[in-house]
Amino acid sequence: EVRLMESGGGLVQPGGSLRLSCAASGFIFSSEVMTWLRQAPGKGLEWVSSINSVGDAKWYANSVKGRFTISKDNAKNTLYLQLNSLKTEDTAMYYCAKGSYFVYGLNIYRGQGTQVTVSS
Repeated sequence: EVRLMESGGGLVQPGGSLRLSCAASGFIFSSEVMTWLRQAPGKGLEWVSSINSVGDAKWYANSVKGRFTISKDNAKNTLYLQLNSLKTEDTAMYYCAKGSYFVYGLNIYRGQGTQVTVSS
């Protein structure tokens, strides 16, 4: 059974940082492209970032490029998202997802999410 468990969300002030983690199980993590998605209050699901199976190719939405960093530790079956220089518009539920956004779009398996709230 595929399981994705996100953690690390919370309340942070504008300009602050957070590190999200996603513990994966039930599939061969080292062979998979992994993705972060987010959904802001009252808005649709949005692609944030993806990383290839070995972690040496990364892609970002323009809205987060230069501020967020995706990484994966295949030895620990864990995906990460470092969020820096956070803005109020980054407030959203963040989801870890298995698979390529570029192949399947938003129709990829995702976890339950972790809430990020950016507010002063």
